[in-house]
Amino acid sequence: MTNSQLIEEIKALKKEKNAIILAHCYQNAEIDEVADFVGDSLGLSKLASKTDADIIVFAGVYFMAETAKILSPNKKVLLPNLKSGCNMADMIDLRMVKEFKAKHPDIPLVCYVNSTAEVKAECDICCTSANAIEVVKSLGVNKVLFAPDCYLGSWVQYNLPDVEIISYPGYCPTHLRIAPDDIIKMKEKYKNSVALVHPECRKEVVKLADFTGSTTQIFDYIKKTDFETYIICTEKGVVDRLKRDYKTKNFVLVNDKVICHNMKQNTLHDILNSLKYENYEVNVEESVAKRALKSIDKMISIKGGKVSVN
Repeated sequence: MTNSQLIEEIKALKKEKNAIILAHCYQNAEIDEVADFVGDSLGLSKLASKTDADIIVFAGVYFMAETAKILSPNKKVLLPNLKSGCNMADMIDLRMVKEFKAKHPDIPLVCYVNSTAEVKAECDICCTSANAIEVVKSLGVNKVLFAPDCYLGSWVQYNLPDVEIISYPGYCPTHLRIAPDDIIKMKEKYKNSVALVHPECRKEVVKLADFTGSTTQIFDYIKKTDFETYIICTEKGVVDRLKRDYKTKNFVLVNDKVICHNMKQNTLHDILNSLKYENYEVNVEESVAKRALKSIDKMISIKGGKVSVN
């Protein structure tokens, strides 16, 4: 079956089953052809929760599908490929997060949304890569536990020097494949260029950035600026979409190793089978989901919002 045939059959099944498809921007770009929403993980789950869909197919990784279920408990959430996990999220489980908290009692725990539902349920407040600094600042304390990404934690520490950030030693293996020399070499090759870096990168890489931000913030920065070349220091899927959407601008991936193979597991065939057979349903225990939602809501309430679960 050709991609065109797969796309047509998926679209027909979406309509028949009142389903929507969410695609994280690290996915293979052809998945965008059938996606209703493309973007960052929490943003996608929030958008899905506002729809009247009966089924959510999340082309992403497992923790993202869990978050979608937390925000949409009455919808069926499907993960197209069970191999699509997250190495960073797997670095901390319920036992580990409890041990981390026990070693540092009476200090609030900020949890990156790139974590499992059980870990989210154990934290005081969640954060994203876009709002981590704002979330920590909102707590008004001088010490904070941060999990699971120590490099996002170091980015927060750099921006809030008066707050001691005690980070769990987790990390994103994909972003760790970017070295300072990669940016230096690219800047030598492309003279009129800017390096856009995700805060999951090591701090030596972040120091070389012209702009540091989440995937969405990187997209917004590009939309508002006009440089000759943008050196993209995050996952390859971002570059694939930028090249597709901005024909007059030049985008280069900082190196050819910045590929998240877990994110690339989902295919159009997987999405078709997921919709057809409604397999690989993702569920979250109700008590865990309620506590995790509380942590997410606390984050959103910083700007006066709240998730309305559906």
